[in-house]
Amino acid sequence: MNKYLQLFRLGNCAMGVVGLILATLIAVGADIQYHLVELAMAGGVVFLFIIGGNSLNDYLDREIDKTAHPERPIPSGRMRPGTAARISVVAFMGSVALAAALPIEAFAIVVLAIVIMLAYEGGTKKMGFIGNLSISFLTACLFLLGGAIVQHVEVTLAIAAMAFLATLGREIVKDIQDMDADVDRFTLPQRIGARKAGIVASLAFLSAVALSVEPYIVGRFGTAYLATVLVADGIFIYCSGIHFQDPERGQKWAKIGMFVALIAFLMGGSL
Repeated sequence: MNKYLQLFRLGNCAMGVVGLILATLIAVGADIQYHLVELAMAGGVVFLFIIGGNSLNDYLDREIDKTAHPERPIPSGRMRPGTAARISVVAFMGSVALAAALPIEAFAIVVLAIVIMLAYEGGTKKMGFIGNLSISFLTACLFLLGGAIVQHVEVTLAIAAMAFLATLGREIVKDIQDMDADVDRFTLPQRIGARKAGIVASLAFLSAVALSVEPYIVGRFGTAYLATVLVADGIFIYCSGIHFQDPERGQKWAKIGMFVALIAFLMGGSL
């Protein structure tokens, strides 16, 4: 694979842009056709942001990747570390520059996300729970951005909150699963034990379930949303218990639950 394409991880970039489009659809439905310029610019923001984050990750983890990912451009010798660092700087600067042309709420979300990303790669990812919170916040930011670019961020607040909580629960469960292998991170399960950390994860999943009915209660979305999101709720409730016996199964089902919840919000925004 071309060293730059491998560094950028274009699959992740594409998924991020797809997530943005879905979030905007949730916010304005069919009216998205009137916001194609803003959507294109925000897509560029997300694309460059992910490139910047991946490039920074490869630069900072270049020694670890000699063992963990020797095929990547830097440890394989196909790219100098300084090149990846410069790409990261340019990508983040480009992301901010594009965001400056978007509504102020969208610009603020992008700047805050970059700060969180820099802090994560700079050290919080080794701090366990703080790193979990960072990843969860960055996931939520994608949905907030989709609403902010069309100045309807209030519509995506609920799914952003659900995404935050579901991601937080899943990240903790993944740390429980990797508890014995994490030697360079001080994770929540290592701090308080697997069972107590599992309770925190379950509370996150169940809080996402509690928030899921808000769009229906306030009348923003109708019965099609409610019927679908209840399926997602059932999955999250299942996750909140099964992960104690099987963390791997729990975190995989949490991912499925997040996908079903996204479908529910799409149905709510389009019907």
